[in-house]
Amino acid sequence: MVNDIAGNRLTIRALGATAVEVPMTFPLGTSADTVRAAPLLLVDLETEEGITGHAYQFCYVRAAAGAIERLLGEVLDTVQGDVVAPVELWAKLSRRFALIGVQGIVRMALSLLDTAAWDALAIAVGVPLSVYLGARPRPVRAYNSNGLGLMAPEAAADEAEKLLSGGFQAVKLRLGYPTLEADLAAVRAVRRRLPDDVSLMVDYNQALPLQEAIRRGRTLDGEGVYWIEEPLRHDDYNGCAQLAAELATPVQIGENFSLVYDMERALAAGACDYVMPDLERIGGVTGWQRASGLAYANGVQMSSHLYPEVSAHLLAATPTAHWLEYVDWANAVLEQPLRIIDGMALPPDRPGNGLSWNREAVAKYRVT
Repeated sequence: MVNDIAGNRLTIRALGATAVEVPMTFPLGTSADTVRAAPLLLVDLETEEGITGHAYQFCYVRAAAGAIERLLGEVLDTVQGDVVAPVELWAKLSRRFALIGVQGIVRMALSLLDTAAWDALAIAVGVPLSVYLGARPRPVRAYNSNGLGLMAPEAAADEAEKLLSGGFQAVKLRLGYPTLEADLAAVRAVRRRLPDDVSLMVDYNQALPLQEAIRRGRTLDGEGVYWIEEPLRHDDYNGCAQLAAELATPVQIGENFSLVYDMERALAAGACDYVMPDLERIGGVTGWQRASGLAYANGVQMSSHLYPEVSAHLLAATPTAHWLEYVDWANAVLEQPLRIIDGMALPPDRPGNGLSWNREAVAKYRVT
């Protein structure tokens, strides 16, 4: 990791935030809800030196954007005029919000600041974020996670074929139908349409109780599934450990790890075969680096959850990098979306994390 910016320092001047809601190419139907548009909060960290760092938050529901923006105002009151030093800023803000806890909206605001701060630092020295973190830009294996929600089996198979555009060698299917038979019908319909060398991940979005997860998982063991993601409540690490021990198909969890402490507990319990932290929930770039070190120490392969533009840089600097989860939700408001060639995500070689806003599109999709 680069420790300074060529002898210079950046100083926090302002935090700007803009809420947008962009249509999804494919609606995302899960066992919990169907999402048809992506509410995003775009954040700009402005420095006194004229360098601006960027980050965005997928807010899940539109109302969250306003709440995060208000918290960012409190964050700015705490750090305005401070040097852009992400680890120190995280420590200071963690103390500031200790009584309410660094969770939920608070963690979202802190992670946005952290991600934008790392972007600004990399821009200041004129290198891609991956290089600033001590790695090099390199292609990262990606799977297409757009769409493939709960739908009729043949409709899922049709959509799966569309998701291979761009040369993807893996796609993810959501499960959690009312019955095992319906899950199996969807998996088999999709698997029949995919080439043999294309991997199929499945995601239950925390839909099952333990015994039902064991029953369905044992059936899926013979269906050519690459991993089973979040079959149980996300923090049921003992249940996940039992499931991981009983199934031949690997168990994947991690998108709901709240900071590195949850990941520590999950790995200590033997709760999974793979991990996939989320850039926001793990604590921005600073939290990701801690998680990356923990995965390496435990010999666990680590994938990403959402935020593919930044995650491509982070996985390039992750010793046990596995898969990048690709979604195109931010593409509509980006000047230069992440490139996918032959199923590989290509981190851009321009300075920083590569995020820059298409101002015309931002104005079109802006919400108040």
